[in-house]
Amino acid sequence: MAPFNSRPQRRPYVVAHTAVALDGATTGFAPDTERFYALAATWREDITLAGADTILAQEKALASAPRPGPAADGPLLAVVDARRRIRQWDALREVGHWSGVIALYAESTPARPPGSSVPELVTGTDRVDLAEAIDTLGRNEGAEVVRVDSGGSLTGALLSAGLLDEVSLLVHPCLAGATGGHQWYGSASHSAHTLELIANETFDDGLVWLRYRVA
Repeated sequence: MAPFNSRPQRRPYVVAHTAVALDGATTGFAPDTERFYALAATWREDITLAGADTILAQEKALASAPRPGPAADGPLLAVVDARRRIRQWDALREVGHWSGVIALYAESTPARPPGSSVPELVTGTDRVDLAEAIDTLGRNEGAEVVRVDSGGSLTGALLSAGLLDEVSLLVHPCLAGATGGHQWYGSASHSAHTLELIANETFDDGLVWLRYRVA
């Protein structure tokens, strides 16, 4: 029997912070990236968790971005990349936003090239086991807060798996309409979720910041 004063180690706190249009789209409009990332600093995350699609969408910008080197006090970037599509690991490591990078792979992930220097964590068989990955990152990296940077798919997967603690939406006063896509909660079907409003703020330019606890 465990000592009376011990308790199970809780997984890291997981928050998805997303810029959206009024219709819930994450694309098809021009987000206020400066405000978005200023608010993202609220959580002082230990780990930034991103999906491969989110990183691939930045590949062109990464190719020409300055590379000041890893940010010593920055979070660790963990990328869910079961199909091994990411190639710009050096740029991600050196771009100055993160202290380091780690690839989250599954057992079925294609073989890495000889001499690959990308740190990796392998969980799951056909796809990355998100629960195990987050728990392991919490233990191995001492992480207490994980901020999800996703256009929708990863956020939806975490929501479906009961791994999200908080949803943060920076709502822009526009409708993406037919040009929009990638709803912030992903495209997969989800069971009903109860969200408890814990904070809200309206800015002069019409942006509204909503924070919900996932019940």
